[in-house]
Amino acid sequence: MGMVDETGLDDHLARLAAEGRRFAVPMAAEEIRVRGDRRRRRKRVAQMSGGVLLTAAVTVGGVSLVLPGTGPGPSAAKPTPSHSAAPFVPPTPAAGEEYASEVGYVYDATVRADGIRVTVRQLRAERGKAVPTGVVHEVTLPPRTPVEVEQAAGGKPGDMRLEELVDRLRGGPRWVFALDYDGEGRIQSLREAYWLTAG
Repeated sequence: MGMVDETGLDDHLARLAAEGRRFAVPMAAEEIRVRGDRRRRRKRVAQMSGGVLLTAAVTVGGVSLVLPGTGPGPSAAKPTPSHSAAPFVPPTPAAGEEYASEVGYVYDATVRADGIRVTVRQLRAERGKAVPTGVVHEVTLPPRTPVEVEQAAGGKPGDMRLEELVDRLRGGPRWVFALDYDGEGRIQSLREAYWLTAG
């Protein structure tokens, strides 16, 4: 069995395991764990295949189609301080974890010479609802930043690049995302938090 097939099988098994834990684990935690595991597996596959960055994985009917990237991955970006009601502190990964997540509305996207600038209105999840924390900050990200989407892509789950979503994120707060921060406080990817409803 090839690397791509094994990754597809791993994803399928992870989804089955997640289904079995659905009533014991809150949906948001379950989604974050499953997607984090999937991202780590893709990273391992990329390293094993000579360091080629895998920039997109689309799951169709339980089969994972992995597409190789055409160049180096996006350079990670650190959030820039802004005037906000409460100070923003990038989340830090827990011991043994690769990423920590911040949940928030991502909006007001503008293309600039140094990347795509977005505003993040931080939210916290309470019983499946998104509740504002009062923290608002801005960040400039590379156009090729990976973004996992579902509702923002018309209800079809898949992976896109931030540059493909600028028009959808140009207006006011509408789409909720989990932003994944590495140990140095840089955003590595975004994942649509479609399991949360506006509170």
